[in-house]
Formats: sequence, structure tokens, C-alpha cells
Amino acid sequence: MKASIRYGFSRPGTRSTGCPQRFLILSVWMFGYACSQTAFSAPIPTPTLTIVVNNYSQAPTAVLERAEREADRIFGEAGVRAMWSNCSAGESNAETKRLCQKAFEAADVMVRILPGPVLKIFGDTVFGFAVPPVLASVYYEYMVRLAKSEGAEFELPIIMGCAIAHEIGHLLMGSNGHSDTGIMQGRWRLKQIQEAMRGQLIFTVEQSKLLREEVKRRTLAMHAALQ
Repeated sequence: MKASIRYGFSRPGTRSTGCPQRFLILSVWMFGYACSQTAFSAPIPTPTLTIVVNNYSQAPTAVLERAEREADRIFGEAGVRAMWSNCSAGESNAETKRLCQKAFEAADVMVRILPGPVLKIFGDTVFGFAVPPVLASVYYEYMVRLAKSEGAEFELPIIMGCAIAHEIGHLLMGSNGHSDTGIMQGRWRLKQIQEAMRGQLIFTVEQSKLLREEVKRRTLAMHAALQ
């Protein structure tokens, strides 16, 4: 290749073959094609959901943080990026305070960690309930009892993270979003806990698509409101 470029020009008194011109044209075309491919294949921003968490239970901070990491992983599997803001009393981080004090936006949801149910007036599951479009609640004490009953006390944060993701799923897909498989199953027993331990209690392909579409819709609505 170096020889072709170096010796491709015609010498005085000889006829040019036109190869340099064709090479130049081809090079320009390839450069333009590469640029166009880069422009058209630019990564699409991942749908992002801001989750504001208020802990009104006795759930330790370490347990809640691990639960959030598990829920974060589950949403990541579905193609949704989660941004967590822990707004419980006692939080001293300046950035956290700023996020917790900002106005609630269309792409935000709120999760409450409650001790246990006060009134049995909600029809989701015994480990929590959702009030679309923005409020989800999870019962910490029930999570503890469920983990103990199935001999999975050490996996409490995993179970709790799955419950948080389940209830947020209702906020994004509607209160009637239960399914026969995956994380949106209405009843959890040993089988579901075992799936959670293996990292398999996640959103189905169709549910993941619905989640992404709804987060995108909320994001667009938020940007429109700011204009």
C-alpha cells in the first residue's frame, strides 16, 4: 500500500493512469461513509428514572442500600437506568439534600419503606402496593418475615430489592401488571425467592419494553414542561 501511494504519481513525459485521483475520491467517499455511520449509529441515551426513597421503617441503611443495588441491577437488565435519592431523615450528603429538595418531576417516582400495612385496602400483594403514577410502598416487616419463613434471612436485601422493583413496575405499567412469570408475579414463595437468589427474578422481555417506553414518555413530558 505504501508503494502504491508513493509511486502512483506520473513522471514528466508519461501518461497518468488516473489512479491517484480515483484513490483520492475513494478515500473521501470512505471517510464520508464512516462519518455518516458514526452519526447514525450514535448510542441512544438509556431511559433514566429518578427514584426518591423515604425510609419510615427500621430497615438499616446497609440493607436498604443493598436492596437498591439489586433493584438497580434489575432495571438495568430491562434497559432502564435508575438514579436513587435517599431522602430519609438524617441524610447529610449535600448532593442528596439538593436532589431531595428539588421539585418533583414527571420522570420521578417515590418509594416508601413502611414498617407494615395499616389498613388492608390495597389490592396488590402483601409485601407492598403501588398508587400510579408516582407512589410505591414496600413493607419492611413483611420482607423480614418472608425471608425468615423461607430460611433466607441473609438474602433479605435481595428480596427487598425485588419487591421495590416489582412495585415500581406497577407505577410504570399500571396496577394490573401481574404476570405468571418474572418479577411481576403476584405471589412469592420459595420458588420466587430461589429465582431472586439466582438473579432470575427480573422483568420479562415484553415488560422491559413497556418500562422503557413509559420512562421515555415521562422524560419527554418532563422536558416539554420545562420549555
